[in-house]
Amino acid sequence: MESTIRTPDTSSVTVGVDGSEPARRAALWAAGEAVRRGRPLHIVHAADTDGRALYVAAETIERVRAAGREILDDTAKAVADRYPGLQVTTELSRTDAVTSLHRAGGLHGTLVVGSRGLGGFNSLMLGSVGLDTAAGAKVPVVVVRDVDETEERGTVLAAVRDEHDLVCARYAAREAELRKASLRLLHVWHIIQSVGTVVTMLDDVDAIAGAHSAALQAVTDAIRDEFPDLTVESDAEKSASVAGVLVEASRHADLLVMGGRRAPTPLGLGRNLGRATHSVLHHARCPVLLIPRAGDNAGSRS
Repeated sequence: MESTIRTPDTSSVTVGVDGSEPARRAALWAAGEAVRRGRPLHIVHAADTDGRALYVAAETIERVRAAGREILDDTAKAVADRYPGLQVTTELSRTDAVTSLHRAGGLHGTLVVGSRGLGGFNSLMLGSVGLDTAAGAKVPVVVVRDVDETEERGTVLAAVRDEHDLVCARYAAREAELRKASLRLLHVWHIIQSVGTVVTMLDDVDAIAGAHSAALQAVTDAIRDEFPDLTVESDAEKSASVAGVLVEASRHADLLVMGGRRAPTPLGLGRNLGRATHSVLHHARCPVLLIPRAGDNAGSRS
């Protein structure tokens, strides 16, 4: 399966900041990721002054821009203190946060956001800017949760739904290589979602379980062939809550990688994240890396 997503050692890293502590932690996480990839870090602050220019005084606009430049300088200094050899660039954007991040991420970058913010980019709060960025991005997005990341667990976790997640698993394998960590491929399936609203016969359940195991094994075999020096384990679990299993497993991982499936909104106005993805982003115990899924298999059934 060919991937249109570039692997971590070739893609840039862009992080959005708003002056909040979660955004600062996201910037430091992004800096560490940039160091692992051997790439520079780009820090963006969205002042959104274009949207205010018609009804806000020029002096106020200038104060907003000055505050934004201070946030960028302070964040760059914090990054330089921890990673003195890292090349860092900054950008003060005049547009809104989501537009700014999508543009800065380009075609092949990775976007990083904190789990919540001040209320604008100014609102890096999960459920607003963070979720909108993840839902609309055409590049990988990392949501850095407010958890203790001082202890490395030595494992990258990848959620695998079916064979279409080989791209996601491949990306997770590259991340595991960069961290000198092991890779765990986890497949979670829900019996009702697998057969519909009525379970007919026990034989059907056995056949469905076999199909799920076969799909996971195919992805596992492909990853082991491509990454022979990487320690790879795979597990399949049946549960009433796909998100619950992933959240619990994230307690033992440094990074959770999963497909960022986009489902149409009820009115057909754009796309949003599926229920399981949305729940994981709210409750995961480690940073979550969403790999966009394009084409006919982009939707979420969970």
